This record gives sequence, C-alpha cells and structure tokens, in this order.
Amino acid sequence: MSTTQLKAFHIVAQSGGFSQAARDMAISQSTLSAHVRELEAISGVNLLERKPRGVSLSPQGERLFEITARLFQAENEAKAFLRGDTGSAGGHLRVAADGPVLPLPILSRLKAERPQLTFSLSVDNSARVMEQIIDYRADVAITARAPDDPRLYGVKFLSMRLGLCVPVFHTLAARESVFVAELEGLSFVMRERGSRTREIFEKNLADHGISIQPVIEISSREGVREAIANGVGCGVVADLEFGHDARLSFVPLCDATELIDEYAICLAERRHLPLVRRFIEEAGRVL
Repeated sequence: MSTTQLKAFHIVAQSGGFSQAARDMAISQSTLSAHVRELEAISGVNLLERKPRGVSLSPQGERLFEITARLFQAENEAKAFLRGDTGSAGGHLRVAADGPVLPLPILSRLKAERPQLTFSLSVDNSARVMEQIIDYRADVAITARAPDDPRLYGVKFLSMRLGLCVPVFHTLAARESVFVAELEGLSFVMRERGSRTREIFEKNLADHGISIQPVIEISSREGVREAIANGVGCGVVADLEFGHDARLSFVPLCDATELIDEYAICLAERRHLPLVRRFIEEAGRVL
C-alpha cells in the first residue's frame, strides 16, 4: 500500500464522500475512487460503505481513520517545523469553538504577537467541537463542555451567567433582571440538542420546576437570533456571548445558579506544541 492510497482514504473519510474529497485533493473523482479501491483490494478489508449520498466508515474504516489522522497530523507538524512555523513569526492554527465571541480576542492577541499567524475558526455546538479535536480536525477549541475524555487536556478559564435574549419590543426587554419562575409558559427558540447553553438552561428550569412551551429548534446561531428579533420566541444566551444587536435586549436570569464554564482544550498529546500551548496560555488571561 502507498501513502497516496492512505491519503485518498483519509480525505474521503474526513469529507464524507468522494465528490468533496476529489475537490479537496484537486484530482478527478475516478482517480480518487481507484486509489481507495486499490487500498481495499491490497488489504482485503472493506473500509467504506458506499451510499447514494456520500459514504460511511465500516468498523475497520473507523479504526484506520484514527490511525491516518495521527499519521497526517504528524506530517503536517513536521512540515510546519521545517518551514519554521514553530518560531515567533507565524504558523497556522485550526480553532473550533461553540461561539465566535470568546476565541477571537485570544486569536487577536496571538496575531499581534505573531504577525504572520494564520488561523481558521469553525463554529459548531459543543458536542461537535469536541469531536473536531478528537478527530484531529482542530488543534485547539473553546467550549463549554468539560474535557472528561482522557485523550483531552483542558483548562477552565471563565464562568458565564445565563440571561434572556428578547426583542426590544418584548414586555421583559426593559427589566433589569428576571426570575426563572417568570419563564413559565413562554415560547423559546434554541439551538439543537448538543448545545451546552441549552443543557445548562434546561438544568436551571428543572431546578426551579418550570415548564416552557415546546422549543423551536434552529440549527445556526444566526438563525436563532433572527427568529428572536422577529418575535418568534425568546432565547437564552450567556452574558459574555450576547454581543451587539440593536434589535435585541439581554436580561439577566438573577436566580439561575447553574453557570456555563468555558474551557480551552486540545489533545493531551499535543498540549506542548508551541502554538497550542500559547493559545491555552492566552485563554487564561482575562478577556
């Protein structure tokens, strides 16, 4: 078997299909498919389950993907070292986060320190952010989910309080704060399950014995904000992540005792890499 065949399998597994993988590798789909078939033929192992739309990994494919993730991550680190990316001038950092507000000040400080630094930022719910770290698709992450997996290393760097996010014309918009009991029967717009903010909010509701109307789920943070601004329902947000939107008001939940803890995380085996270490150090500074 060849590195080319392993790379072809890895990109297909990472992309979830041959079409996107072919675009990522800048080769034809037929050539890519041939590389994967050759790898399966040589090994005698079925690695991919072909479907009408995309592919899924067989159990053997999942194990191989874990190995190729480490293989090509090590290759990328070797290339970065030889290019001098471990120095103070630059480097590239792949960042995952469950919101953009917290990681950007950290990245801004790193950029000032390393003028040639480049980075990518992927925003998703907390559960998927953790998956990106474990699957080697991100180098570091900011997430509200505690790193309880032994493969992960994390540092808690702040705690946030919950509040309502309501349109400025809502009856609660002018309040200085509200009690959780006042939410009884209100309609809410939220992210899908997997959102740590939603989990903490529901814990606070349960602690107070409060029921709300069936939740309207929207898959993106931007979609949730638009729905709230248009009066579809109330939302819930952490105080430091509210941001700025003239259409919306933030109203603290004064007796919501369950807080949202934020962590800077990475793979434990990669915590000593220079850029990874600096990111986590910067997260420890007051934002």
